[in-house]
Amino acid sequence: MIDIQDLSVSFRTPRGVVDAVKHVTLQVAEGEAFGLVGESGSGKSTVLRALAGLAPVIGGHLMVNGETLGAQRSPAFYRQVQMVFQDPYASLHPRFTIDQTLREPLAINGLDRHDARIASALKDVGLPDAFRYRYPHQLSGGQRQRVAIARAMILEPKILLLDEPTSALDVSVQAEILNLLRGLHQTKGLTMILVSHNLAVVGFLCQRVAVMQRGEVVEQAGVDAIREHRVTHEYTRRLLAATEGYRRAAPDALVV
Repeated sequence: MIDIQDLSVSFRTPRGVVDAVKHVTLQVAEGEAFGLVGESGSGKSTVLRALAGLAPVIGGHLMVNGETLGAQRSPAFYRQVQMVFQDPYASLHPRFTIDQTLREPLAINGLDRHDARIASALKDVGLPDAFRYRYPHQLSGGQRQRVAIARAMILEPKILLLDEPTSALDVSVQAEILNLLRGLHQTKGLTMILVSHNLAVVGFLCQRVAVMQRGEVVEQAGVDAIREHRVTHEYTRRLLAATEGYRRAAPDALVV
């Protein structure tokens, strides 16, 4: 469903050109949930933005569902590929009601039955229909992220790009959103790419993982191999060690 070959992305900054992504190659099968992990600045979010047409691609080839992507994306592309951003506080228009937020992509794409589609999208993400007439500031962070997911799903896409969708949320709310995403993946047959710095989050939702460091993919492995620490790259080992957290050694003897 997704084929990325030798992708490179660069940005111009006051200090010069920054190579954010360097020669990344990966494939995601139809219906697969694929994870991209790495520390901040490793380039994983830039890969998603390049797929969505939001980052300047300077080299390589991108294909989605057999279609080669150019610099411009067609309306049909956005019908089948949608993105959920990291910060639910910033991704929703503060002066739009939830109804307006969900109605806008339907109007842009010329779809009918707006009211029925909005009600169905809210139901899919576990929100009552009464939320349609609230504003984002009247919702919790988890509820806002559910609205952002509903906005992405209302066009019935085949591919969902998830840029750290739980990192700005409380731990208990993270679990709710992850369970929601896993349910949507299973019931809708979605192809997903999930970006995260948290291997536990990726392991919950994804079947395969690519590890990125300094703009490059240094390792690809199945989730079971990651859990069992059957990895080959030293950077992946360090990520796994960091995920396990700090463990204080027990003292040999109690000093009184």
